Amino acid sequence: MLIRAAVTPAVGLPFQVREVELAPPGPQEALVRLRWSGVCHSDRNALDGTSETPLPAILGHEGAGVVEAVGPGSRLAVGQRVALSWAPSCGTCEECLRGLRHLCGTAWPAMGAGGLMDGTSRLSMDGGPLHHYSFLSTFAEACVVPDDSCVVLRDDDPLDVASIVGCAVTTGVGAVWNTAGVRPGDRVAVYGCGGVGLSAVMGARAAGASAVVAVDVSEAKLAGAVDCGATAAVAWQGDAESTGEAVRSASGGGVDYAIEATGRPEAATAAYLSTRPRGAAVLVTINHPDAIVAFPALSFPRMERRVLGSVYGSSYPPRDFPLILDLHRQGRLPLERLISHRLPLDEIGAAFDLMHDGATRRVLLDLA
Repeated sequence: MLIRAAVTPAVGLPFQVREVELAPPGPQEALVRLRWSGVCHSDRNALDGTSETPLPAILGHEGAGVVEAVGPGSRLAVGQRVALSWAPSCGTCEECLRGLRHLCGTAWPAMGAGGLMDGTSRLSMDGGPLHHYSFLSTFAEACVVPDDSCVVLRDDDPLDVASIVGCAVTTGVGAVWNTAGVRPGDRVAVYGCGGVGLSAVMGARAAGASAVVAVDVSEAKLAGAVDCGATAAVAWQGDAESTGEAVRSASGGGVDYAIEATGRPEAATAAYLSTRPRGAAVLVTINHPDAIVAFPALSFPRMERRVLGSVYGSSYPPRDFPLILDLHRQGRLPLERLISHRLPLDEIGAAFDLMHDGATRRVLLDLA
């Protein structure tokens, strides 16, 4: 079938919105008619070459829509409303058997190759192949994805909110709930108040944190964090040491967990320095593969400070998506506040430009 999609032809080149060919779903796959797609900084990293990505490709890894067709052996049914996860898992590798399905040793290599779980693509253009991005490729009217990338929604789950649960929300909330394990009364700092950081702020408040300190260089983003539940806001002080000290002061002596969501090494150091004894810096992402983060070594044994890595919020989407959306329905996770702009697919270039605006939260592409 022919669909309209935003194609990324090569690093540094603008999107081309055009018709491409989408093959039918294979075994244990589904064709999803997309309604909304989020626009994420990870997509920009692929666009500018920060993250090595097979191209040409259709980017996009946050989406929600309706199942339109299924392949042989699929567990899904036509007409089901689904949110998409970019972390399917095989269920049989060592990591999956250890309960670490988000680190699946089969899925990660397949994702890096730009195909689906079987290593092949369902996308083509002008007779040549197109690569998938993170198994999803949501900058399009429809996509073919692994069954395991689909989390079935309730009829009253809003598809716009469900689309960002697919990455930003789960990454931020999961870093707080799963990786850190924040408990009532803990103190939390969140470095970087984009979509992931604001989700972490909401997740910390929902978990019962007594203090949630937001840190950013942008006053507009700090104001957004307060709107999403932060109890204090600290502007970047120019260096890691001064910023860590400011957060310790604002939190009453340091935090139990500092969530770092900027990908910048100096922010990771500041997050570590803002923790109190037995505290942990939770590093959600480091953008550049050759980045090095410095920590004062003596504070490891003397203060039992820790550093934790977190990918996709250490989440299991079939468990965590419904929980997050249930708390949204209860008003405990006001995720609709994360969405600041909605644009049609043809304005995808403008959607990426908005990422540079400090007042922008999450941009959605309207694919209806």
